[in-house]
Amino acid sequence: MSRPRRPIIVDHVTLVVRDLAASRRFFTAALAPLGLRCLTPDGPDVDGAIGFGLDALDALDDFAIVPAGEVPPTTTAHVAFLAPDRAAVDAFYRAALEAGGRSRIEPRVHQDYSPRYYAAFVDDPDGNNIEAVHHGDPEP
Repeated sequence: MSRPRRPIIVDHVTLVVRDLAASRRFFTAALAPLGLRCLTPDGPDVDGAIGFGLDALDALDDFAIVPAGEVPPTTTAHVAFLAPDRAAVDAFYRAALEAGGRSRIEPRVHQDYSPRYYAAFVDDPDGNNIEAVHHGDPEP
């Protein structure tokens, strides 16, 4: 049985970061297993942002990071990225840790949310809670 598609309700999210280069390395590595890539490979865009998304064809970012300045770094946000399968959640977790992230919760089913909720949580370089989640079939 196929599940109905949920409408997209958030167009994009931007985090303010202390160290743009470190955060770019972290998010480039952590988001790659989820199919997101850096859309600004040659450096920040005209607004100073590094954008990430699924496709560079239309150059629309779903997620971006910008350097701190007049606005202090974001340090307590929680951003959850959708993963295509459990293997992608596992790969996100490994890549995030290898890129300097800190483990919050290893990949597992979160029964308290749903028997279909397979997720991992890591802190980014600024302490934000970054999650990869797959809403798949329950464990056999």
